[in-house]
Amino acid sequence: MSYKLNKKLVNLVPYDPITGHYDIRLDANESCFDLSPELKEKICRSIAKVDFNRYPDCLAKRPTEAFAKFYGVSPELVTAGNGSDELISVIMSCFFEAGDTVVNVSHDFSMYGFYAQLYETKVETYQKEADLTIDPDKLISFCREKNARGVVFSNPCNPTSLGLGRDAVRKIITSLSDTLVILDEAYMDFWDQSLLDEVEKYDNLIILKTCSKAIGMAAVRVGFAIANKTITTALRAAKSPYNNDSVAQTIVSEVLAEKDYLLSCRDAIVAGTKSLYSDIKALDAKYGCFEKVYEPCTNFVYIKTDEFQKIYEFLLENSIAIRKFSGYLRITAGSKKENAAVIAALEKYFTK
Repeated sequence: MSYKLNKKLVNLVPYDPITGHYDIRLDANESCFDLSPELKEKICRSIAKVDFNRYPDCLAKRPTEAFAKFYGVSPELVTAGNGSDELISVIMSCFFEAGDTVVNVSHDFSMYGFYAQLYETKVETYQKEADLTIDPDKLISFCREKNARGVVFSNPCNPTSLGLGRDAVRKIITSLSDTLVILDEAYMDFWDQSLLDEVEKYDNLIILKTCSKAIGMAAVRVGFAIANKTITTALRAAKSPYNNDSVAQTIVSEVLAEKDYLLSCRDAIVAGTKSLYSDIKALDAKYGCFEKVYEPCTNFVYIKTDEFQKIYEFLLENSIAIRKFSGYLRITAGSKKENAAVIAALEKYFTK
């Protein structure tokens, strides 16, 4: 008898991002700013000092302290991961047992449910309201009804671009005191409703942060989990001991030290997103072309349209890559030139 994959793996397919060359890439919510030449030179000098024959610091002390200083939290509450994805995987595999129920929401980041199911956790999905918002009372009731051991959602949300205010999120955390709340704040740099400064108050909260969006380091796979000391100790013990290589640790440490530069990039991205949203709304007013354009608190604009497939393909033909979902389009804010090119292409599509 030949070896066969188990049922968890047999129907899995590898992640399939957009491939090929496109002049404008607005599909992955990356920062439109590369690091400055001066900062790259500084990083190169620091990398030259790395002992490549030695294992990296298993607790990533330098980047953890740099992150803590940047965001004003204690480094004792921070765990570094190989991107937020690794941290989500570790949380789903170690903080829950087979048969436990974890609640996710729809629409939201697909990897939450993927990792939970991979580790034989039961996933129950709370359906958002028709306007794609979360009703905190309904989510709380849903978690209680399903006897959930955990609940996970992004705030602001990817892909909807919408956010849930601090008071509503606090209500979810405090009402579900025996449920682990995993709050992904990957896009919170573009908004002002973070609970990062309160994380130590709660026994049941993990906040996830990324370096791939506002910080502009998508090429360097580093993310962070912030929680109280008990959860942080468990998370540090459960993760792989050398999960962040020395080069990545060096790069992140140097970049996070440049707070003024990073904040100026973030402010420009916020302004660019508002401008892109306004221009798309103006197109909609002119042509009546979209069912809904959601006002974002992220670095991307989310659009509801029956023509999502045709628009997506037309933009690809014009060397512009965006992200499509069933019935929706997601367009990351790029540079002024990139945003203008997207609007021009959309104008061309609707005047055809």
